[in-house]
Amino acid sequence: MAAPPALLTAARLGRGLGLLASVRYYGAIPVPFSVSSPRRRLPAPPPRHVSSSVRRLAATAVSEPQTDSESGTATVRKGRIYHETYGCQMNVNDMEIVLSIMKKEGYNDIVPDPESAEIIFINTCAIRDNAEQKVWQRLNYFWFLKRQWKANVAGGRSKSLRPPKIAVLGCMAERLKEKILVSDKMVDVVCGPDAYRDLPRLLQEVDYGQKGINTLLSLEETYADITPVRISDNSVTAFVSIMRGCNNMCSFCIVPFTRGRERSRPVSSVVREVGELWDAGVKEVMLLGQNVNSYNDTSEVEELEPGKNWQLSEGFSSRCKVKNMGLRFADLLDQLSLEYPEMRFRFTSPHPKDFPDELLYLMRDRYNICKLIHLPAQSGSTEVLERMKRGYTREAYLELVQKIRNVIPDVGLSSDFISGLIV
Repeated sequence: MAAPPALLTAARLGRGLGLLASVRYYGAIPVPFSVSSPRRRLPAPPPRHVSSSVRRLAATAVSEPQTDSESGTATVRKGRIYHETYGCQMNVNDMEIVLSIMKKEGYNDIVPDPESAEIIFINTCAIRDNAEQKVWQRLNYFWFLKRQWKANVAGGRSKSLRPPKIAVLGCMAERLKEKILVSDKMVDVVCGPDAYRDLPRLLQEVDYGQKGINTLLSLEETYADITPVRISDNSVTAFVSIMRGCNNMCSFCIVPFTRGRERSRPVSSVVREVGELWDAGVKEVMLLGQNVNSYNDTSEVEELEPGKNWQLSEGFSSRCKVKNMGLRFADLLDQLSLEYPEMRFRFTSPHPKDFPDELLYLMRDRYNICKLIHLPAQSGSTEVLERMKRGYTREAYLELVQKIRNVIPDVGLSSDFISGLIV
């Protein structure tokens, strides 16, 4: 689906996850991979007629024999990975999921520079124009490494074993799709946020002279069974995604078109991942979601409540109605804070409409839930808020702020505002 016409071109704005401007995250040592449930297999691609010479070349490209310096035996290297991430914390966590999927398929080596890689992943942002322009600049350089590979190796610039495969991931891949693939043929693979399980197959397609593309959005994919490979494995903080997508359809925002509809991970899978992080020495977890406090796990509740019982913040409305109500964000926070009393918990980014009283009182009473709320306002004008389709007025927002301060006196508040909106 195309982005709405109200999308700002000078600065693509969205109520994102505390967006970071063009931040690069480099590779780190992977941690052990574990899976709690079977992987969902995507259907195999239709057979293609490929010449025998191309097949022999592809077989050579798929794996390069390497000699183990200690044992002297030959091992198979599928390709070393270099990765860069732009945008929000969710993109950082998505890259950790990608690395875990690739590790399961035998891609174990992560390198700190693109000149040494046979596979280059660039995870993209479609919210801010500055991040998107930076991605195009980096793609030009990666294309140079690929196009001039022989000369670069001869001159000592490149240390890769073959021309790198270049894959664009994330929201920009979802928004631009074919445009990225046809741009001077610089990109080999385009993969949207819900198709990361398909990456190994898409990379194999490149070996047979094809372009790999999968930007299908899912109503179910949460990657709940995948244990991410932590990029900063020695850090005492970590990101944990608890839900994906957005149902709000604000007039200025592209997120529903690049991330799809809202779906939540089972509570048990979130608790399991947090437990693994605690065992690894992590002391603080940031719970992530495009609308993190709209969390609604209906997978582990025997008798669901009707969606009409969904309680919104007083004075707020929602354009998208909840069909069934399961375990809400307060239920998840309650279980996590009790099960891991020495772990600190934060969350981002919430929507102001989903702050029922029980969530506020839980934050007040649990010492290990940080007293910090990011409360995106987007505008201080009721007229502009109506054009934004935010579902509240200036007065309702200010009343919510006052209520939060009354319940949690020492709370810290932050916000987002958009200026120059044209709708």
